[in-house]
Amino acid sequence: MVTTQAETALWDSPYRADCPTRRILDRIGDRWTVLIVVSLWDGTARFSELRRRIEGISQKMLTQTLRGLERDGLVQRTVHTEVPIRVEYTLTEAGRTLCEPLRALQEWAVAHLGDVSASQEAYDRADRPSPDFTDRDRNPATA
Repeated sequence: MVTTQAETALWDSPYRADCPTRRILDRIGDRWTVLIVVSLWDGTARFSELRRRIEGISQKMLTQTLRGLERDGLVQRTVHTEVPIRVEYTLTEAGRTLCEPLRALQEWAVAHLGDVSASQEAYDRADRPSPDFTDRDRNPATA
């Protein structure tokens, strides 16, 4: 298949809403996706196990996120036909390739937790204008 430079640019620009790589980044950057992938690092887990591991996730959000991850080929869902039916989730090969970058991100968060917390506290203590206050309100000459 031959693609034009314009078509290639479309596929290489996650800043564009219609770029397929943006949809992938949106999936990977989703709050629940990160926690689910991290929860599956060590192997297979059942739905109820994931729900216990990931505090705050609703049944609906866990279901939706797992379906999206399965659709994207990052998680495999296996149904065991026993009584009662047992459903397990595991990372696919593609899903496992996310482990290293997410582990690096997790390590970064731990290493910089103190700095980020201190910045948040300083920001919260600072005298800030109200959210509807703009630079134009401060200096009409710059408007």
